[in-house]
Amino acid sequence: MSTAETIYLDNHATTRCDPRVVEALVPMLVENYGNVSSRTHAVGRAAAEAYEAAIASLAADLGCTSDELLITSGATESNNLAILGFCLHPRQRRRHVITVASEHSAVLDPVAVLEKSGFRVTRLPVIPQGHREAGRVDLDRLHDALDDDTALVSIMQANNEIGVLHDLAPIAELCHARGAVLHSDATQAIGRVRIDVEQLGVDLASGSAHKLYGPKGVGLLYVRRRGRRIRLRPEIVGGGQQQGLRSGTLNSPGTVAFAAALRICVEGFPDEPQRIGELTERLWQRLSSRIEGVQLNGPERAPELRLAGNLNVCFPDIEGAALMAATPQVALSSGSACSATDPNPSHVLLALGLSEAEARRTLRFGVGRFNTESEIDQAVEALAESHQRLKKQFR
Repeated sequence: MSTAETIYLDNHATTRCDPRVVEALVPMLVENYGNVSSRTHAVGRAAAEAYEAAIASLAADLGCTSDELLITSGATESNNLAILGFCLHPRQRRRHVITVASEHSAVLDPVAVLEKSGFRVTRLPVIPQGHREAGRVDLDRLHDALDDDTALVSIMQANNEIGVLHDLAPIAELCHARGAVLHSDATQAIGRVRIDVEQLGVDLASGSAHKLYGPKGVGLLYVRRRGRRIRLRPEIVGGGQQQGLRSGTLNSPGTVAFAAALRICVEGFPDEPQRIGELTERLWQRLSSRIEGVQLNGPERAPELRLAGNLNVCFPDIEGAALMAATPQVALSSGSACSATDPNPSHVLLALGLSEAEARRTLRFGVGRFNTESEIDQAVEALAESHQRLKKQFR
């Protein structure tokens, strides 16, 4: 089956690059292709001007200043630089890190590295399935976990599997009251919800362009410089670019594309999230009516609790992998794309309190910009037919 015939509902894994972003990107590859650092000639200066304008645009849309942004290869690198770069800086003396059991592996794995090197790690549980805020962190638990040795707290703004949203401002207040730094993996949130890092109070925030209709291979890290200045130990050295914090030839094409992608998202607020939310609600209502016994995993379907395009659904009787295989015309996933080769059930769903059997019967839906009502209806019918057929086979 060709990709043109596929109904794509996996927009948490990645998104199709918006044609308007491609339009902004192509000139940076064939016209303004110079090295940003080569300012001795016109080609380099043109690239530098485009890069600086893109950084300024990104900063304006995130509520920060240009010198508070680093461009990386993606959110995984950004998370590593934030967590390891801050905690292992020679001036950083604290040795306690707090994170959440449902974080992405790009956060949990760097934290595990710190633990092996002698840091004390607290992995907070989440509010369990059945509560309207399922998947969120209990602020009382966070308060109790914080102490005078806490260096860093890392809590994602929006979960990549169950779409749960954290209100970061009160979390930041708790952290700062104990002198701790707050990092947020905002990869799924940037471009999908309004973000002002100053209002949120975060000190470090990670993002990636390909989650918001931009290209793969370019990400960002917000590093607070106003008020409490955050110092990082570089993870990549050689060249001294980006204030010496992330060396390497500057990705001017990717940065321009990232800025264009985020600007389109910001200009689309609040209409686009509302439209995507309506499509997602249509998907849920039709799934519920066609397949008896489907269960929604995670928080209530409310805009302050859950990403507009997210559904995480447990199906009765049939494992998610079997249902996906039986419905190849619909592009879905059973969890994080980064853990697709892991045979174990989703750690996010287990953290919610689901059994291994329930976690294996789950599929993640990510509705996005280019989806239509017709696609939603076709996807539901295809899944319902596959589910009914598989049930008959396994009786």
